[in-house]
Amino acid sequence: MRPFLLLLALVPTVAPGQPTPPDPDEAAYPAIERFVEVLEQVRQRHPDVDRLAYERLVNHALEGMLASLDPHSSFIHPEMAAMMKSHPDLDPHVASLGLTLGWRDDGPYIANVLPGSASADLLPGSSLLEVDGRATKDVGLPLMLSWLSGEAGKPVTLKLKSPAEPKPVEIKLVHRAVDQRAVTDSRILEDTDAGYIRLSSFTDASPREIEAALDELEDAGMKRLILDLRGNPGGSLPATVKILGYFLPPETAVVTTRGREGESDPLKTPERQRRKREYPMAVLIDRMSASASELTSGALQDLKRATVVGEVSYGKGSVQNIIPMGGGTALRLTIATYHTPSGRTPHLTGITPDIEVEIDDDLREKTALSFRRDALTPDEAAKLEDWTDPVIEAALAAPGMQ
Repeated sequence: MRPFLLLLALVPTVAPGQPTPPDPDEAAYPAIERFVEVLEQVRQRHPDVDRLAYERLVNHALEGMLASLDPHSSFIHPEMAAMMKSHPDLDPHVASLGLTLGWRDDGPYIANVLPGSASADLLPGSSLLEVDGRATKDVGLPLMLSWLSGEAGKPVTLKLKSPAEPKPVEIKLVHRAVDQRAVTDSRILEDTDAGYIRLSSFTDASPREIEAALDELEDAGMKRLILDLRGNPGGSLPATVKILGYFLPPETAVVTTRGREGESDPLKTPERQRRKREYPMAVLIDRMSASASELTSGALQDLKRATVVGEVSYGKGSVQNIIPMGGGTALRLTIATYHTPSGRTPHLTGITPDIEVEIDDDLREKTALSFRRDALTPDEAAKLEDWTDPVIEAALAAPGMQ
């Protein structure tokens, strides 16, 4: 079968009852024909014959197509799909570096990076050639993860080939501390009646941790609360809904999803509430607050339950599914967007705070240091002498928090 006819056979049809894409049906054929023409020109003229197999070229084209949709959709090459199948318990995400590995025919690559992490400046799609001088060719997932793991403060050098650069470059990263608990700080702020809780992620255990912290602060005389979600990348959606249930009435609609099939039934806070918590509240966010952090701050903002303080958040408000495909491949595809009670989505736009605070690099550094006050070097501790967090100060001064 000619390649053109083969690709035409793969043209997807839209399920009955769903909206069709804006292009007319006949637009598919010229577009696919153009793709095949380019494919054949590459195969006929490019000098590197070893890289011109149909499967390789098409899979890399699909990788580019998925990457063009949004930051969270991706094509899973056969090599990565096979590793996921053979090592189902291994997570390709390296938390201390904030990067996620992928595999394709030419070896491992950086599939995704976490905002605000040690890897935040890396370009997704970059091939990973070496780790601390050791070649990655023919190295499996378990060994690769062991090479990339490390304690906080330990450096690691990666040799990367970016799609945007002609030559490989070496990048030195430093492992960051990974919080084992979701609630990393809980206290009454000095000389105030305000409680402060920092939530680093939305884990399955985070509702229990938050509830215990709230009980302790309330028993200590807390009259108002600051919930710090800065740098929180998100996590469990059920945990998010449970945590919102501590601050909102029972059975309050807080999250819906919208996809091609319409809007889902809303997720609601639990029907029972052990304590009423109606004191004033502020939520802190920054450009690294993502996903569940945005749903939490957005819902509390929409329902006039909290004042949101900081900077515009990351903008990750979407649902992804893993869809197995032919040839041992798969898609990680965005299929819907999350929406807060007012109907807005943080997807690609973020949550805009009620009170914006300008955050420069110096403030980011000192804020990050303040999150690990118990593990600072003397030089780091000196940077925080006589320093007060302006975002917390803005929250304490916010209308309704007095």
